[in-house]
Amino acid sequence: MTLTHSTVDDIRAASRQLVRELGFMGGTFAGTDLPPSAVHALIEIQARDGISARDLGGLLRLEKSSVSRMLRKLVVAGDILEKPDAEDARIRKLSLSAAGRKRVAAIHAFARAQVARALEKLPAEHRRTVLDGLRLYADALAAKPDSPSAAPHAEIVAGYRPGLVARVTEMHALYYAREAGFGRRFETVVAGSLASFCERLDTPMNAIWTALQDKRIVGSVAIDGEDLGPGISHLRWFIVDDDVRGTGTGRRLLETALDFSDKRNFAETHLWTFAGLHAARRLYEENGFILAEERHGDQWGKEMLEQRFVRRRR
Repeated sequence: MTLTHSTVDDIRAASRQLVRELGFMGGTFAGTDLPPSAVHALIEIQARDGISARDLGGLLRLEKSSVSRMLRKLVVAGDILEKPDAEDARIRKLSLSAAGRKRVAAIHAFARAQVARALEKLPAEHRRTVLDGLRLYADALAAKPDSPSAAPHAEIVAGYRPGLVARVTEMHALYYAREAGFGRRFETVVAGSLASFCERLDTPMNAIWTALQDKRIVGSVAIDGEDLGPGISHLRWFIVDDDVRGTGTGRRLLETALDFSDKRNFAETHLWTFAGLHAARRLYEENGFILAEERHGDQWGKEMLEQRFVRRRR
């Protein structure tokens, strides 16, 4: 489509309407009495537990003085906690209080319901169009003319491909060695279980997807429809490479897997993870997962608080 003034103005008009409908112009926002900047701050603090005020300001594109005033109000309200950084006491680390976590859970519930009501008014085939269009437009707005954002968009591809077991294992091993201190046992468990699963890919209830960028695997996810019993799918080997974190690749992988699970009529989808992976947990909860079980275990070679999340078919 040729870019014309009419197209640009139509997009601007739609953007203004979107801002109004979501409540940015006044009144209650996300079901709270907070301004939009504070709501966004709480959500980002949940996703990035321990973030500094400076980094939060950069993320939200707010001036230092504006961030300081906003955070002071949230501290006084009891929603966030501050503590000095262990290495530099001048830096304050931010986290949610119990009240803050409760407030953010309510914000997510309100927003999910708001989006769901709108999508229910659209034919099913148009919902993916809305999602893809918003992502593309948001990415284009965020991209700087000379930024690396022009890198190829990761393509989601179904099925086994040569090198999959080695590459997916490598991504897991490197990420979890850094984030959780996992070592040889974890890597061998991932490699062995993934190799065994690939032998079962001919079963229609099993599937695996990879994200490809320049023909290189930069992400993966799988649905195992056999190992947890009838009616339950198991979401496994969900990982994205450091180079594509924050690009929406992980979200697209997860939604692809959940769409497969729903179309195969699984009543529930389960996944196992462990406490402390805040960004991942946020993504799971945004897609309908709820925490169903916690227990201490050492199946990955180190004792962790393991968590089982469950999502029921929509």
